[in-house]
Amino acid sequence: MTDYLTVDGIRLECRMIASANADLPVLVLLHEGLGCVEMWRDFPQRLKEETGYPVFVYSRQGYGRSDPKPAPWSVRYMHDEGLNILPRVLAAAGLRDVILLGHSDGGSIALIYSGGIPDPLARALILLAPHVFNEPVCVASIEQARTAYLETDLRRRLQRYHGDNVDHVFWGWNGAWLHLDFLSWNIEPYLPAVSVPVLLMQGEQDQYGTARQVEAITAQLPAPTQAVMIPDCGHSPYIDQPRAVIDQIKGFLATLS
Repeated sequence: MTDYLTVDGIRLECRMIASANADLPVLVLLHEGLGCVEMWRDFPQRLKEETGYPVFVYSRQGYGRSDPKPAPWSVRYMHDEGLNILPRVLAAAGLRDVILLGHSDGGSIALIYSGGIPDPLARALILLAPHVFNEPVCVASIEQARTAYLETDLRRRLQRYHGDNVDHVFWGWNGAWLHLDFLSWNIEPYLPAVSVPVLLMQGEQDQYGTARQVEAITAQLPAPTQAVMIPDCGHSPYIDQPRAVIDQIKGFLATLS
């Protein structure tokens, strides 16, 4: 059931999927650059059913049914989410013991939060195709997305999830990633301060990033890190290979307990 919470006067769409085991930390899902609560599909429910962990998912400002966030967006919009907004979201939701599960932009936000916040609440990170620096393959794919938005039915398909926010979402995300200043975007300085265990997954056919992302992250994280390249998988592992992703998450959670 969809609900809302308010952070600094901004209303954000959210959903809590409760578990019978109230002692477990909450899996907090952080969506991708064009995502929202609904675009996780049945993945949050499957996570809860197969792991027993409660799951909290929300749409960032500008996404889904959350309050709008008109474009253009700053090239540091992920820094703002990780350092300023995510701590307030967790506080507003009353969450004090969490595991962050971030996809794409959401994974980058999780790393910024964990490496940049004093005493972060997350006891572990699960990262699906995060970025820690920009790459030519990413720029090329985002340019292709811009063309698709203008010339195909992509806008109509995204509007199903984002409603009146659809243009804010697309042009905010697309414009930031294609800004000249974003070519030098890099969050690697946050990695050495991430002190919790990490599960990192990326599709072997990821069209938005290469294995260099995985190599850079694993080389610089001081905490135990499990890195998995998933075959027959693009940029959205939880859609392309949900069984493999859930099995990896279950194994990782078992090591934490």
